[in-house]
Amino acid sequence: MNRSAIMPFLWMICGCLAFTFMGNFTFALGHASAIGISLDWQIIAFFRASLVFLFSFLLAILFRVNPVVIGSRNLWLRSIAGSLSLVCSFYALTKLQLSLVLTVTNMFPLWVALLSWPMLDKKPSISDWVAVLMGILGVAVIQNPHVNDNYLAILSAIMASFFTALAMIGLHKVKGVPTQTIVVHFSGVATFLCFFILPFSPNINTVLENTDFKIVMLLVGIGLSATIGQNFLTLAFAYGAPTKISVVGLSQVVFALIGDVLFWKKSLSATETVGILMILLPTCWVMLKSDEEAK
Repeated sequence: MNRSAIMPFLWMICGCLAFTFMGNFTFALGHASAIGISLDWQIIAFFRASLVFLFSFLLAILFRVNPVVIGSRNLWLRSIAGSLSLVCSFYALTKLQLSLVLTVTNMFPLWVALLSWPMLDKKPSISDWVAVLMGILGVAVIQNPHVNDNYLAILSAIMASFFTALAMIGLHKVKGVPTQTIVVHFSGVATFLCFFILPFSPNINTVLENTDFKIVMLLVGIGLSATIGQNFLTLAFAYGAPTKISVVGLSQVVFALIGDVLFWKKSLSATETVGILMILLPTCWVMLKSDEEAK
């Protein structure tokens, strides 16, 4: 395999690493045991969206790309669905282990397989239905040990994967729009949404009064890592085979598992491990099957 063929996979791995750092920064900010004070998920999501918008807008100016305000219906579908996914993800990230959240949110290819029927006129096969059912059962297995306290967080992660699927279909339909324009539009819409949910943060005044250098650096870290991850992901999908790149993207779950052990001294139970495999295996199957059908 030559260098040009390898680069998209390396870019995707780098993007996964960046997003894993973002997840760990988010987990740290959402748990008082890590930094002495916990930030509400609404605050973290707002800074994630607004900082990415700022950094992406500056990059767009640097590369002389014109951002758009109105855009097409498909661009708005990508941005609104992506923004809802962001909000749901950040709620889940402050409540559950990073590896569990990323496992559930990365099941979006299963939703794509189902949504392609009404939105792309592509009927799912029997194997697609089996894969979706197995993925849902995997979520149920993961949720079982947390049924009394974290069911809302699991549901939020499921909704994040669903909205990600909608965003991916919208992105698939967007034609002739520069990548940087798409990123700026998405992060701008996400900032707008997060601004309106910010007042629902119950401890916003307390947090603002007790903000220190560590919190500021973690928030900036979230913005930088998310921007870096988004650009690496964009490069990977622009130059590599989308389905194969998506499979490589599941390495983010592995990175998150390593982070859970190294940084947070957490481990997975046998039940949670089985649940993760029940989600990842059918997800890989759907993506690889789609790649074969596209040839």
